[in-house]
Amino acid sequence: MLMETSQASARPLVDTFGRSVSYLRLSVTDRCDLRCVYCMPERMIFMQRQHLLSLEELERVARAFIQLGVTKIRITGGEPLVRKNVMTLFNNLSPLLRDGSLKELTLTTNATRLADHAAALAEAGVRRVNVSLDTLDPERFTELTRGGSLTTVLKGIEAARLVGLAIKINTVALKGVTEKEVDQLIRFAHGDGMDLTLIETMPLGETGEDRLAQYLPLDSLRRQMEERWTLNPVALRTGGPARYARIEETGGLVGFITPLTHNFCEGCNRVRVTAAGLLHTCLGQEDAADLKDVMRASQDDRMLVDGIRAAIQSKPRGHDFVLDRMSAPTIARHMSNTGG
Repeated sequence: MLMETSQASARPLVDTFGRSVSYLRLSVTDRCDLRCVYCMPERMIFMQRQHLLSLEELERVARAFIQLGVTKIRITGGEPLVRKNVMTLFNNLSPLLRDGSLKELTLTTNATRLADHAAALAEAGVRRVNVSLDTLDPERFTELTRGGSLTTVLKGIEAARLVGLAIKINTVALKGVTEKEVDQLIRFAHGDGMDLTLIETMPLGETGEDRLAQYLPLDSLRRQMEERWTLNPVALRTGGPARYARIEETGGLVGFITPLTHNFCEGCNRVRVTAAGLLHTCLGQEDAADLKDVMRASQDDRMLVDGIRAAIQSKPRGHDFVLDRMSAPTIARHMSNTGG
């Protein structure tokens, strides 16, 4: 049972470097129905279900963070929409949007199941979603996802647009792929009123692929883009690490997330809780606090709140992604274990 908000729990979460934590990425599953080549091996071993937090425990974590001043929650995975009854979590958090306790509830998805859930997400108060999409070539999509269907993803995107969800396309920059497709991705996204964010591949978990062969630095890709497009930097901040520019020819936004070429940690306002209840205060470090054991030890949330506060005090200055170690993962855990 959640405790009443007290003066202690109402104090905002601030780490030792003066950064306020207002953004939680909450993973509901490490499972995914795709096997993207930069994310996981083809034969991925997922966590056993008994190790996962229940939907009730996930809600309890979310409410504790909201008590502590978190105003934005992104539901992640794996693929969050493969979690059975996941809409229960969205629906139970929906009242916190209506009373203003929570400013935004959103999710990151591969859109394979978005057509089935778009209307319910909108009804629960979700206003925008991030969709992971790395190519618009059907054959290349199947190759990169090891069996996925681009048609299914595009149907999911269209269903979300029809119910009024704002969409941002997230594209992992891959050498030999994105250079050929970035113009098409810009036209696709901006032509339908969607933003586009480009992301450098990160060395998390073994994938069975050569990450150095995949790695495309975004400063190089941006120079290529500027040969065709006029990019005007804008000071927009959406609660994440992206730095944005507006493309004059389309009027749309393009974001750049650069964990390897340009560290963005000085303004980090986010933490991640995995589907197993591990609180990671930094994506690029191995340290974690186990919230599951704390919750299951007591129904009183004082221990949970104290555990969260203690973890925030150990939040590191920055991540430890290193270019010369790209051939092997800097961090052993996969992104799907951490929550995207």
